[in-house]
Amino acid sequence: MKLTKYYLAAIVAFATWGFFSLVLKPLHNYLSADILFYRVFCCAALMMLICMLFRRQSMRDARDAFKTMTPGEKKRTVWLTLSGGVLLTGNWFFFIYAMNHISVKATSLAYLVCPILTAVLAGVILKEKLNKWQWAAVALSAFSCMLLSFNSLLDLFYSIITAFTYALYLVSQRRNTQLDKFLALSIQIVFSALLLLPFFPVYSGPVPQEQFFYISILVIAVAFTIVPLFLNLYALKGINSSTVGMLLYINPVIAFSLAVFRYHEEINLLQVLAYALILVSIVVFNGNLLVRTKKPILSPKNI
Repeated sequence: MKLTKYYLAAIVAFATWGFFSLVLKPLHNYLSADILFYRVFCCAALMMLICMLFRRQSMRDARDAFKTMTPGEKKRTVWLTLSGGVLLTGNWFFFIYAMNHISVKATSLAYLVCPILTAVLAGVILKEKLNKWQWAAVALSAFSCMLLSFNSLLDLFYSIITAFTYALYLVSQRRNTQLDKFLALSIQIVFSALLLLPFFPVYSGPVPQEQFFYISILVIAVAFTIVPLFLNLYALKGINSSTVGMLLYINPVIAFSLAVFRYHEEINLLQVLAYALILVSIVVFNGNLLVRTKKPILSPKNI
């Protein structure tokens, strides 16, 4: 099936993020701002290096394509690309803070709320249509999130902020089709680094001396940032943002499992029921689409 590669890209991306706590939790003694600063700066340096060494032709093609755009297309492309960098920066900070200072379950709940927000935003902004089974899946997942939110309002607060920034990123990048996906991601991360640079001298802590910190940041930059984000953007070329949003449920299911079995966070029967309903909603939403869809919603472009 032609859609398989796009589904696989999204699944691998979100499954990877589900294991993020394994690398992030050992850094809980460091400031959240420091983890964000070094993560973004490392990503920006790597992305620029990759573009300079291996993506020169793509950069030239993008430059030529940008010159041929109408003024309105240029404005929209610049706006969508740079605003994507702002949304990623906010999402990363709130995720890191919630993970290391609230709870792993808070970040898990964030990416349970995110698909619901994505489906709603996609309907409002992109006019994407959902069938009755998909709306049923959204309603089921919303009910599951309500069950989980009863345990902690603080968790819910950070979850909604984290979820909204990433949901809006997903929906906005669905429209950002003019640029090569890797180049667009590179610009967003470099722009994020430029945004954070003035805050670094004020809000950063002492320069970390431990080799472990820098190895962890490198792993986060490559395995948990650049690769899954690129796969995520690639998936958006072939399947719509509401579908990608629903596949995002893979992330919190894995994260919740780690919270329980790895970090031994408290769990109750209500939470088990809610996550079981989440799994059902994933099957209902995507199973119907996989059976009935025979071609990509958008024609793939060279990446």
